[in-house]
Amino acid sequence: MKKPQAIDLFSGCGGLTLGLKQAGFRVVGAVEIDSLAAKTYRANHKRVVIWEKDISRVSGVEVMRQLGLCRGQLDLLAGCPPCQGFSTMTTLNGRIGQEAQNDLVFEFLRFARVLRPKAIMLENVPKLAKNRRFKTLRTELQKLGYEINHAVLNAANYGVPQRRKRLILVAGQGKKISFGARTWRERTVREFFAKLGCRAKKDELHNLPENRTDKVKQIIREIPRNGGSRLDLGEKRQLKCHKRCNGFKDVYGRMAWDDVSPTITGGCFNPSKGRFLHPTKNRAITLREAALLQTFPADYFFSVERGKSPAAQMIGNALPPEFIRRHAIRVIQSLRQKSLAETRLRRA
Repeated sequence: MKKPQAIDLFSGCGGLTLGLKQAGFRVVGAVEIDSLAAKTYRANHKRVVIWEKDISRVSGVEVMRQLGLCRGQLDLLAGCPPCQGFSTMTTLNGRIGQEAQNDLVFEFLRFARVLRPKAIMLENVPKLAKNRRFKTLRTELQKLGYEINHAVLNAANYGVPQRRKRLILVAGQGKKISFGARTWRERTVREFFAKLGCRAKKDELHNLPENRTDKVKQIIREIPRNGGSRLDLGEKRQLKCHKRCNGFKDVYGRMAWDDVSPTITGGCFNPSKGRFLHPTKNRAITLREAALLQTFPADYFFSVERGKSPAAQMIGNALPPEFIRRHAIRVIQSLRQKSLAETRLRRA
């Protein structure tokens, strides 16, 4: 059988596309506005046609024409609209006025109306589930004939060595699609750091330098190995800013070898942003280690031409490929079951 075809909207650096490919999809098109993410995407997915522009300026009809698709022919439309406007941290910091960005959910809906794919997959932060836009999206997809399944799932239950709760929606044209298979045990930091192996010395992403004050370096050295926290140091040895704040207790914490990691974010190289210290070495995890915890392969290319922080942002914003792979396998199974049933009906 031919590989089912997929389009990746808001593709970022390619985590969703990689997961779809690993499941058995052929990704034929992608849309991404950020030039650094698009450059990274192209380097890893050379055969995919990518529209590097604002999605609101991309015509669904033009996409079909350029890819040689007819309406209803595409197997899967997938994507993760920008989620910063829905995130918990954005709300805590008071930056709620991101209406234009939040409305990009409806660009996804616009493509669904034009292409009428056989299946849909959308992923986002959990808070979107309680937003009026998500209710509208579901209602409009149902009007188009899609049966919807959605839930907030923890990626740690789906083969990702990381606590990462995400909202996922899967929908089939006239058929409900179930979620992917859960793993029988959580994967660990130790397992995935081991994937780097002998590549470490020559890997640019792994060897980007750190810049810490002597005081901070000393604090890091004193934090107990394998899951220790700044709270283990006692109040006198903590930074003044930590003494004044009773929250964010993972800050300056170490990961544990035989546990999952915390959620990998754009601040994953900075111990002041969370539990991002290496389990035993006196440093933060490297960007390559962060990418491994996102389940990218050890040879996946990330452009660092703009420096460390933009590269970290790409990695933190990415969808874990393994999480996507598991759900995408279930989508393929559903599509094939429906196709087989339709074939039998025609022959009857």
